[in-house]
Amino acid sequence: MLIDRTRLAVWGDPIAHSRSPRLHAAAYGVLGLDWEYGRRQVDEIAFSTALGDLDATWRGLSLTMPLKQVAARTAVALDDDARLTGAVNTLLLSADGPHGFNTDVGGLARALDEIGVTRPEVIRVLGAGATATSAVVAAARAGARLVEVRARRVEAARALAVLGSAVGVEVRPEPLTGGDVATVDATIATLPGGTDLGPVAETLASTSGPLVDVVYGTWPTPLAQAWTRAGVAAHNGLGMLLHQALLQVRVFVTGDPGQALVHEDAVLSAMRTALVGD
Repeated sequence: MLIDRTRLAVWGDPIAHSRSPRLHAAAYGVLGLDWEYGRRQVDEIAFSTALGDLDATWRGLSLTMPLKQVAARTAVALDDDARLTGAVNTLLLSADGPHGFNTDVGGLARALDEIGVTRPEVIRVLGAGATATSAVVAAARAGARLVEVRARRVEAARALAVLGSAVGVEVRPEPLTGGDVATVDATIATLPGGTDLGPVAETLASTSGPLVDVVYGTWPTPLAQAWTRAGVAAHNGLGMLLHQALLQVRVFVTGDPGQALVHEDAVLSAMRTALVGD
């Protein structure tokens, strides 16, 4: 499919920190595909024009903040996870228009499984923004029956209850820095990397299983430091980044995030090596 389309890139703002080019280059090297994968700083205002300027040599785009929601509105078709979350991090460019996918959900679910969070009962999500929608769906996919969402604006957390109902999980809104603190099996942090919750973080850490913080550019975050002081494991967002990128490669190669690649184990191994390399 799309055999003449060989150009790919990651777009976002900021974008200089992105490790996607090295991940994708490693994958296509293993697969023997002579594809180009670059990066470009594009903000939400410039997105539509930039997308319209792409010619028929372009196969697809990886998208980071702040483009995930505008991409969802632009796509002519959405996969189930993109439809549920209203967020697209992958566009496959076809003759009939861009097809949108959200591989963050599957990537986060796989990252949880990789650190031993299997069949959790309760997962805590910190934050209620765009990434939190993916976290709620990923928690449901991991098997959670209850997701506690803590946000500065509790009404934003309440809005995720509708999403929870759609994926068969109860969402319990709580204020970010107050309310009852129950014991949970794992915590997914979707807050900006510099967020410091002070003593509240210590309380949350003491009632939590491992932390998965979606941040990876600056590590350890104040949250990760709180978990470490509590003697609980803290993981950065590189696991999620790795696994969502693998699912993106599936999309770009096969058109389907659910279809495994030929030699996928070798592809994942090469991507993992590239992720930690200088």
